[in-house]
Amino acid sequence: MSDFFAHETAVIDEGCTIGAGTKIWHFSHIMPDCVLGEKCNIGQNVVVSPKVVLGKNVKVQNNVSIYEGVTCDDDVFLGPSMVFTNVINPRSAVNRKNEYLKTHVGKGASIGANATIVCGHDIGKYAFIGAGAVVTKEVPDYALVVGNPARQMGWMSEFGQRLNFNEEGIAVCEESGEEYKLENNRVSKI
Repeated sequence: MSDFFAHETAVIDEGCTIGAGTKIWHFSHIMPDCVLGEKCNIGQNVVVSPKVVLGKNVKVQNNVSIYEGVTCDDDVFLGPSMVFTNVINPRSAVNRKNEYLKTHVGKGASIGANATIVCGHDIGKYAFIGAGAVVTKEVPDYALVVGNPARQMGWMSEFGQRLNFNEEGIAVCEESGEEYKLENNRVSKI
């Protein structure tokens, strides 16, 4: 008896590690040598490639492809049909498996539906990537980015609320009441 749930149509290859309480839904493929943390939710038609590492409580919505080279910290949200890449210049006739670039997604970050994360560009903790965005450069902690190519439009709290900083560089999350400081174009929670 395993301590995770997998729908009967899911394909789980030998050699992967799956944490307790994780759920894997219809037609998803979990490949060898990947690690899924505790209490993850892997939606329908998801591919998790070899050597991918997902932390605890990662939510992966339907139709997401997570390719080799990707790591996600705890509490990351990957929206429907978003995708990571792992080669910057793919060609069908050229084998570039030794050129995979790494992408790290920080704790609590959210990536919206249909977003594309071009490989080699890390996503900071609690960053918020808008639906349909195409990320072509590193995203700072707490940053809100949208568009193609993605551009920073502001800052987000750990609760997913837009932060409005006063003249002293202080903002209060409307939902949690937590305070944040903006200094040298970097945000930190006080």
